[in-house]
Formats: sequence, structure tokens, C-alpha cells
Amino acid sequence: MGFVPLIETTRGGLPECRHWGAVAVANREGRVLAQVGDPYTVTFTRSTIKAFQALPFMQSGGAQALGWGQDDIALLCASHNGEPMHVQQAERMLSSVGRDYRALQCGCHRPLFAELGIAPLPPGFVPDERHNNCSGKHAGFVAHCVLQGLPLEGHLNPAHPLQAAIRDHVARAVGLAPDQMSMGIDGCSAPNYAMPLALLARGYARLAGGAPDTDFHESLVTLADAMVARPELGSGTGRHDLDFMQAGQGDWVSKTGADGVQVVGSRSRGEAFALKVMDGNMVAQVAAAVEVMDQLGWLDARQREALAPRRSGRIISAKGLQVGERRAVFRLQTASD
Repeated sequence: MGFVPLIETTRGGLPECRHWGAVAVANREGRVLAQVGDPYTVTFTRSTIKAFQALPFMQSGGAQALGWGQDDIALLCASHNGEPMHVQQAERMLSSVGRDYRALQCGCHRPLFAELGIAPLPPGFVPDERHNNCSGKHAGFVAHCVLQGLPLEGHLNPAHPLQAAIRDHVARAVGLAPDQMSMGIDGCSAPNYAMPLALLARGYARLAGGAPDTDFHESLVTLADAMVARPELGSGTGRHDLDFMQAGQGDWVSKTGADGVQVVGSRSRGEAFALKVMDGNMVAQVAAAVEVMDQLGWLDARQREALAPRRSGRIISAKGLQVGERRAVFRLQTASD
């Protein structure tokens, strides 16, 4: 499948774990600029395509019709923590079309703020669909259906007009035909699509840098502006996407996906990278992403220092002793190599 070692951990001076994966760096035209492993490795995109799943809503003028601002649009693209700010934003989005969380079909799960150990659950807390990390995306689904007069019942079914439009728009955003994308069902019960890493990177190069050669340009710029302006709504306290976009100072559009997928686009460069860690290890995923940014020359000294805790480094015991190391074991191959 074209995977190679990306991150290695050692203990007692001996290799203990190796996390294999692949990386593709591409521009808006789809040219592969650099790679590790096979840049055309096909993987499910998971939450990295949320901005593209919002395109039918954006293209139809839904955000303008409802007066949605950057807070609302950022949550459309979010994999959030389920913190109060996220729940309240989802409620406002739904109320703008006269609905509440019972219209969402994403199910509920333990909110990420508790799952990741960021904060404990309040006494007597009972999660609902608002706390699902995808509730913003699903609020957008509901809003689109209401505005377009589409049935809410079964709106996650792949044959529903909403999902058919999403498949078409996702494919066009990355430069594929809809039938070239394999479909699976994501954790939130919505259809999700698999594609080559190079095409996912191309989509993010377009999201970050705009796509003036397509009719998506204005929508993509609006989505990216919101993601960069309100990264705390797109992820949440303690999350690496928040750290990445804050360190990027408006230049980086970053989005994580479950099971080892990460995409980051540079707005000033009009390019992006997509990576997949095969075993889904998020620590390795994040460390590899920082290493890619450094090897691409995206990091200055301040950014390198800011992201050092997210990068390869020391493995510390519960007692505070260094017991091992985590390091990158790959080098990007550029088109000129």
C-alpha cells in the first residue's frame, strides 16, 4: 500500500514502535511537489472533508440566507470537543431554521473534552447529539434540507439528494469524478469517501489558497477564512488543530481526521499536504505533521518552538523520568530528487 516508517519510538536505546504511513504534498493544480511513500495511497478522508461536505449549503447561498457568520461556518467544518461554546453554537445554528438537536441524526458520544482528559464530566451529565464532535456539520445538513425543501427523514442516506450533492461537490473540489471515490460510513453515520492522498492534498491547497478556476472559489475562501479565524470552534481546548492554526498566524488551514489522517494547507503558498498513519496513532500523526511542515520550510524559529511539544521528543514516565524518545525517520522526496 506504499507505506513507509514515519515515526519511531525507542526505549532503553532500542526501537520499540514504528508508525508507518504516507505523505503527499500538492498544489492547487494537483501536481505532487513532494512525497513520502506512495502519494497516491487511497485512504478514507474522515473529518478532513467537512469543509467540502459544506459546499452544497455554501454554493446554494445558505449561509447568506441565514445570516451565518464565521462562528457558524467554523462549526460547519469542526471536529469539536463538545465544550459549552460548541454546544451553544450548534444550538444557534439549528434554531436559525426552527429546529433543535433532535433533528440531528449523528448520534451522541462521550464529548471529546472528557474523552481526551481535558476536563471531567459535570455531575449528572448526559450527552446528546449536540456534544457529538460532528454536530456542526450535521447542523449544516439540517439547515440545507430546510432551506431547499428536502426531507429531513433519511438525510444521511447516500441516495438522499443532500448526500448525492455532497458526493458530487467533494469529488469536484479535489478533481475526481464521483464514481472514482469509494464510499464508507463515518462514525457520525454520514457517508464518507476514500481518495488518493495527493487529491486530498490538492483539495486543501484549493481550500487554503482558493480555486479561481472553479465556481467553488468564493465558498472555499469563506470556509477557510472562518476556520482560520475561529480555530477554537473548529477543534477546542488542548487540540492540535488549534495549536497549528494559531502558530500559522492566519496562513495554515489545518484539519484532523480519525484514524491517522491529517491535512494542512498553506494559504500563501497555495499548497498543502495530506498524510495517513496506518495504525491511526494520533501522537505519531501530529508529530509527523510538524516534521513535514519543518522539512517543507514552513516553520520559522518561533513556530518551531511553539510546536515542539507536538513534535518528536522525549517519552516521560509517570514519575517524570525520560524513558525513551520519539523521532521522525523519514525525509520528503521532492519532484527534483
